[in-house]
Amino acid sequence: MSFNVPEDRRYTESHEWTEPRDDVVRIGITDFAQDELGDIVFVELPEVGDEIEAGESFGVVESIKAVSDIYATVSGEVAAVNDEIRDQPELVNDEPFDGGWLIEIETNDDLDHLLSSSEYSEQI
Repeated sequence: MSFNVPEDRRYTESHEWTEPRDDVVRIGITDFAQDELGDIVFVELPEVGDEIEAGESFGVVESIKAVSDIYATVSGEVAAVNDEIRDQPELVNDEPFDGGWLIEIETNDDLDHLLSSSEYSEQI
């Protein structure tokens, strides 16, 4: 099976993606992750202003199959939360790289520690 792995993002082994956007980075879960989870029915996210640490859990995705933690790819302050997925968690399944994004973080961290699209593709 082939999964979408956009080249403009960086990835983690735990299947989160990170997209640099001006002063913030946007984070979500990958196409592979949403496929493995199945139909997503609930997403728990932090609040704007919360501080999160790279590698630490910042939220939960619940599907009909499992409950899974979501891990921060960088450290910083939550600048935005995708409120649409609180009412429409299926967006994570339907549009994992677009409408299904989770949070944006203000950070000074670089993304060099994250996997490139080709490295992530090899992993999955």
